[in-house]
Amino acid sequence: MANYLFDTNILLRLSDPISANYALARDSTYLLIDQGHKGCFTSQIIIEFWVVATRPTEVNGLGWTPERTKNQINQFLTRFTLKEETSEIFPIWFQLVTDYNIKGKRTHDIRLLAVMKAHNITHLLTFNPDDFIPLPNITIVHPQDLINSE
Repeated sequence: MANYLFDTNILLRLSDPISANYALARDSTYLLIDQGHKGCFTSQIIIEFWVVATRPTEVNGLGWTPERTKNQINQFLTRFTLKEETSEIFPIWFQLVTDYNIKGKRTHDIRLLAVMKAHNITHLLTFNPDDFIPLPNITIVHPQDLINSE
C-alpha cells in the first residue's frame, strides 16, 4: 500500500463542511484508507493550514480562532502521520528548484515534493495537480480521479 501526502487544500476541505469540495475530499480520503493506504502530512502543510484557517473569511480564509484551529490540527495528528523535518529535505529542494528553474510561490509546492522524496512517499493527493512538476516515482492525484477509478 502507498503513503499519500495530503496537500493543504485537502485538509482544508476536510475541515470545512460548507465547502463545495468537502464531500469529494472526505470520500477520496475514506477510499484511500479503506484500500489500506496511509495518509500523511508535513509541518509545512500544517503551517499553511493554520494560515488559511485563521485568516478572515473576507480574504478567503475560514475565519477560525486559534483554539478551533489547534483542535482541528490535533484531530489530524491522531488520524494521519506527521512526517518529520529531516536534513535530507533542503538539498533535495535546492536541487529541484535549480534544476527546474522554479520561481515564486511554486517554491512551496516544490518543497512538498522534496519532502516526499526524502521520505519515499509516492503519492500526493491535491486539488491542484497543475501546481506540481512531474517527477519520477511520484504520482500526483486529484481526489476526483480516485472516485472515478473506483
